[in-house]
Amino acid sequence: MGQQSLSLESLIPTLQLAVGPVILISGVGLLLLCMTNRIARVIDRARIVAADCEIVGHDELEVCYAKLEILSQRAKILRASIAMAAFSVLLVAVLVILLFCGALFRVEIAGVIVALFVGCMCSLIGSLVFFIRDVNLSLKALWLDFPVGRRGKERTGRSGAGYSADAVPRPSIQLLG
Repeated sequence: MGQQSLSLESLIPTLQLAVGPVILISGVGLLLLCMTNRIARVIDRARIVAADCEIVGHDELEVCYAKLEILSQRAKILRASIAMAAFSVLLVAVLVILLFCGALFRVEIAGVIVALFVGCMCSLIGSLVFFIRDVNLSLKALWLDFPVGRRGKERTGRSGAGYSADAVPRPSIQLLG
């Protein structure tokens, strides 16, 4: 066999190199599934809250609009998160293609591969940052569902430190004795 021919044995290292990025595609695909489910829930919840805004009294209208504002922010954040995760998968797919093209045409493309992988990781990190922001906003929206008298009051947990309605309330434990 000459220098120009490509054999299965010469392709095996390239196949081994491609396994890692393909696993990354699978993992990000599961993350995308989670995020698309979250955005579907946000859209469904926004439709319900919008319908509720038409029937609530004037005193609860402000809370209803606040919920819709948070849901709108969450939808935009999730859209950005989904776009960044999808871009990450796109970069990995291009990386795998270039791995095979580099092996097939015997072209040195290590710099391009590194750049694609770093871009993929940066995009994935950005996606996860947006995802965490969405989780925090969903907890903020949860507090709007509590009765007005319970919102915004300072409480004291077991540690004695005060926390506001932005934190999850903890039941106090009283010892008898």
